[in-house]
Amino acid sequence: MVKVHENAKNKITALMAEEGFDSLRDFVRVGVKSGGCSGLSYDLKFDKSKSEDDKLFEDNGIKVIVDKKSVLYLAGTILEYSGGLNGKGFVFNNPNAQRTCGCGESFSL
Repeated sequence: MVKVHENAKNKITALMAEEGFDSLRDFVRVGVKSGGCSGLSYDLKFDKSKSEDDKLFEDNGIKVIVDKKSVLYLAGTILEYSGGLNGKGFVFNNPNAQRTCGCGESFSL
């Protein structure tokens, strides 16, 4: 399960509207890919369609889809948003990550 914190929900809803997506109908696609300074990096984008192999999670009014390869890496992850002067943007609080890089965009297990 991927959870969406209230601050991330607000930012996702605003960004989706700016980019022509509807947060009530469309999806946030979250995945993991090879790369980054710790070995794996997060991938986040908006999508209008869900494939047969995607796992759907809905939390806090946001529909999150995760490809089946990424589900195990992301189980229990909370998506947050950190704004302000020192904000990082979207932050993945992943309990499965044993090591993360300083920017928080990559991790290893």
